[in-house]
Amino acid sequence: MHSEDVASRSADPRTGSGSSPAVDAVSLAIIEQLQEDGRRPYAAIGKAVGLSEAAVRQRVQKLLDQGVMQIVAVTDPLTVGFRRQAMLGVNVEGDVDPVADALAAMPECEYVVLTAGSFDLIVEVVCEDDDHLLDVINKRIRTLPGVRSTESFVYLKLKKQTYMWGTR
Repeated sequence: MHSEDVASRSADPRTGSGSSPAVDAVSLAIIEQLQEDGRRPYAAIGKAVGLSEAAVRQRVQKLLDQGVMQIVAVTDPLTVGFRRQAMLGVNVEGDVDPVADALAAMPECEYVVLTAGSFDLIVEVVCEDDDHLLDVINKRIRTLPGVRSTESFVYLKLKKQTYMWGTR
């Protein structure tokens, strides 16, 4: 990375380090358009935000390259065979990072966050069924070196899930 790249970036509040590129109002408007429909054509986005199709394409690529956003297909776990979701609170003895890294490597762990408060880590787990969830918690998470305790919050019904942060 060039020194000017480092100098133009500030601390990323999500990770506590690294970099967070500045995002101007036009880029935010592009992001909002894609949050509404990730397949929206660049020409339509350009019309909505006042740029050419080529300019939108360049900005989207830059936002992707900088890690500001991702364009992905979001599925409903229930419709693709995953009938059990849970949020886990995990308490750790010693260094939290190795435990967080081990959890992040597990395909069932969709979300791993280091926290302050009652838990050292919050982890969202998506499993096929209750037996799979039990196996993940009991045999894979609780047996990790450093894990002192876990608390499970099993999802009964999802009322809201949105990915519209940062633009409204």
